[in-house]
Amino acid sequence: MARRGKSLFSLSTLLASFFGAAMIAAAFAYFNYKFSEFKFIDFKEWVFYQKTDIFTPKAEKYIVIFYSSNKPGATKTIQEAKSKYPIVAVDYYQESVVSTKKIIFVKSGTNTLLKFIQRFNIYNVPTVFIIKKVKESLYKQDSMIRKLDTNKKLNLEDL
Repeated sequence: MARRGKSLFSLSTLLASFFGAAMIAAAFAYFNYKFSEFKFIDFKEWVFYQKTDIFTPKAEKYIVIFYSSNKPGATKTIQEAKSKYPIVAVDYYQESVVSTKKIIFVKSGTNTLLKFIQRFNIYNVPTVFIIKKVKESLYKQDSMIRKLDTNKKLNLEDL
């Protein structure tokens, strides 16, 4: 009577390979989708103010920090931040802070601020992300939105 041996290529091996490949493809598709859902901001439609002047972006890329000046030390931490791109600091608390060459403090009306929060799905304060110029005053989100720790020195050069 012949004895049947196990084959190296069993059904369970085939199914495990298939599900492994399917999980990798699903992860790739999910992250590709997440990256493609980045949002746009048109500075002609949404008005932000630097003290009394209207903010008009000129650089190719900006680091956007959404923060609250009501949190102790947040403004000072942002003023001391190091970054390779200019910083646009959007204040939730709407205080007027003097801008520098590298850091532009802006505020806006309540409707614009609510649209900004909703468009970029901001759930934490402070948060940070990069925007990149598409054309004239139209900018596209160019990085994931990250929660920011303002209790330590900010080094945004790696962003």
